[in-house]
Amino acid sequence: PGERIPVDGEVVEGRSAVDESMITGESLPVDKNPGDSVTGATVNSNGFLKIKAVNVGKDTALSHIIKIVEEAQGSKAPIQRLADQISGIFVPIVLGIAVLTFLIWYLWAAPGDFADAISKFIAVLVIACPCALGLATPTSIMAGSGRAAEFGILFKGGEHLEKTHRLDTIVLDKTGTVTNGKPRLTDAIPFGRFEETELLQFAAAAETGSEHPLGEAIVAGVKEKGLEIPKLERFEAKIGAGILAEVGGKTVLVGTRKLMESEQV
Repeated sequence: PGERIPVDGEVVEGRSAVDESMITGESLPVDKNPGDSVTGATVNSNGFLKIKAVNVGKDTALSHIIKIVEEAQGSKAPIQRLADQISGIFVPIVLGIAVLTFLIWYLWAAPGDFADAISKFIAVLVIACPCALGLATPTSIMAGSGRAAEFGILFKGGEHLEKTHRLDTIVLDKTGTVTNGKPRLTDAIPFGRFEETELLQFAAAAETGSEHPLGEAIVAGVKEKGLEIPKLERFEAKIGAGILAEVGGKTVLVGTRKLMESEQV
């Protein structure tokens, strides 16, 4: 648990939950059973997995993502192609003006003074050379695509990055995309004779032995509320279903509907 999966592969033995947020953007881990596929660089949250390697090295999903970012940084946006076209015309003109300046200075303005004429030639090149025109655009694309990648946003090319200033609507196809990427306890809805405080305390006590992100969120949320967490007396993880614990002499179940049905709750 807690280790990154080294390569893309297939689960051949074991059960666990895998944090795939770096690929999917979803904060909740995905249950993995024999026969399921796993992606390299994702994190094994809990449990044991024996994996058969399917894609390694440059064939992994992570390598493809890195390749997309590199291609985006190296691609030319329409504005860059326009800048290159202007530079292609502008540079010969600047060179021609610089040569003309040298001749005028050497032959008429300061006859025979080569040093003065060459200094004027260089001055024209320095002032008029379109270096900024040719360098600013690719630099901004590289910086922009790199910064976006840090936030999990990938652009397939510089032209797509350039067009973002014209966007007026963004459509998100799934939940978990604009959140912090980590689950957080917001509400507790008690059922039956339990009070909210008692429910949270029992759940937090049971989850103190768990490494599951939801369990950690429950414990953190209860601590934020300033509630005392009872001592955990017994803990048993039900991989892919939840946990079974004993707190204060009582059996506590925290998990999925499947777990509740299996324990006849």
